[in-house]
Amino acid sequence: MRIAAARETEAGELRVAVTPESCAKLTKGGAKLVVESDLGASGWWSDEAYRATEAEIAPDRRFALEKADVTLAVRRPTPEQVGQYRPGSALVCFLEPFREDGVVKALAERGVSAFSVELMPRSTIAQKMDALSSQHSIAGYYMVLLAAERLGKALPMMVTPSGAIQPARVLVIGAGVAGLQAIATAKRLGARVEAFDTRPVVKEQVESLGARFVEIDLGETGEEGGYAKELTDEQESRQREGLADRCAQADIVITTAQLFGRPAPVVVTREMLGRMKAGSMVVDYAVESGGNVEGSRPDEEVSIAGVRVIGLRNYPAMVAVDASRMYANNLSAFVERLSGPGKDGGGLAGELTIDTDDEIVQATLVTHGGKVVHPMIRERLGLGSGIKG
Repeated sequence: MRIAAARETEAGELRVAVTPESCAKLTKGGAKLVVESDLGASGWWSDEAYRATEAEIAPDRRFALEKADVTLAVRRPTPEQVGQYRPGSALVCFLEPFREDGVVKALAERGVSAFSVELMPRSTIAQKMDALSSQHSIAGYYMVLLAAERLGKALPMMVTPSGAIQPARVLVIGAGVAGLQAIATAKRLGARVEAFDTRPVVKEQVESLGARFVEIDLGETGEEGGYAKELTDEQESRQREGLADRCAQADIVITTAQLFGRPAPVVVTREMLGRMKAGSMVVDYAVESGGNVEGSRPDEEVSIAGVRVIGLRNYPAMVAVDASRMYANNLSAFVERLSGPGKDGGGLAGELTIDTDDEIVQATLVTHGGKVVHPMIRERLGLGSGIKG
């Protein structure tokens, strides 16, 4: 099996899909790796480091991809780049199939089997392949560091001859993977941490990290696919009322509330920001999918009623070295799953054979055999039982 990786072309994307460590693992399993020259420059991985794993260094993107059986990437291609993939080959990346129709349709027309890693099921068997969770985790860590660096206050309690400094107050809204890591990081830095989530089931996890769980009676709530269910208008109103006082007391608010395949809910309004202390920080993790904070803007820091609101599109890229290591490990585990130990009798050394009966394949495969095959994406595109192209 020939596996390729090319440099990312989206502005600000510093992560890579293949590191020398993951490259060595795949090569040892029998795969042939081809990576574009300078692929790992953002992580200080030289071409020589990849060559040491027996990978071939391609002079440009087209050379790397034209003969690949599988292409590994961080971001999806543009519609124009789809023509660089060999028909019948596979692509594994953050495909973002809910955001734009053009790329998905172009991949189907090209005959590329495209896998969307964000559709990976939240199950025990898929845990080591769960790229979305690994990137959420590193993002949760970085958001706290970003807020702490810009706050202008110390996070831990400090007792000095000049007097005592009280710990900063941090409120984390959303206790999924990113939120839990944010809680853990803020606690390690010595902050006084509170957290809220619409799912009462996460209370024990929050408290196990040393944070106080904010309880708001919203009535019946739940989750689907590891994400919180969408609230009714009445529940959203009650949530905002309950969070307003907690935000007003916080020095840092970190919002991580997202809905699967839908725009992010607004959980912090301008009115709530107006009640916060001047100079406090709000970090919006969901800015790329609409934003949890009213008035937040992608890749900008804005001041609203004296409160600084930051919303970056790509928090994991700010910790690109370790984010790349985690992501590359997720992808290598996924490719090993695709190859299967018995297929062609050769595993990674054999030809790519996509088993559409495999539960992980069924969950993540978006286009295959000239069609859009994922039921949820077909429904979104209005394709019924699927179309060719």
